[in-house]
Amino acid sequence: MNYAILGLGLLMTAPAFAEPQITNVPASQLDWQTTPEGVAFAALDGNRFETSYMAMVRLPAGLISPPHVKTANMYGIVVEGMMTHAPHQSTETATVLGTGAFYKVPKDLAHVSSCVSEIPCVAFLYQDGQFDFLPVTQP
Repeated sequence: MNYAILGLGLLMTAPAFAEPQITNVPASQLDWQTTPEGVAFAALDGNRFETSYMAMVRLPAGLISPPHVKTANMYGIVVEGMMTHAPHQSTETATVLGTGAFYKVPKDLAHVSSCVSEIPCVAFLYQDGQFDFLPVTQP
């Protein structure tokens, strides 16, 4: 048996593998989905309700979240506006973050997120697990 010919035949009949593709999404083509609270998400990669994900998030100007926790770490970069993310008992000393600033909110840390600018706040988000928003009671 000529194994070289057999191998060549397998190569010729094997399904073609897709070439890696670059994903480009202009800002004007982001698919924003707005929650009843007015927070909008534009999915970039992954399904935020099932697994880790990347998304753009837009908070209305002046929004202050109730204290809450997440069961996965959340990482963000501010793209527009001015935001704060602070432990829920320390919001008065929160650091104001503007364009280009990075933040990490550790899982299980009760915190408050706010858009403190007069324009909506937009950030790139990565969460290393599925999205959740678990309100905590105020002490």
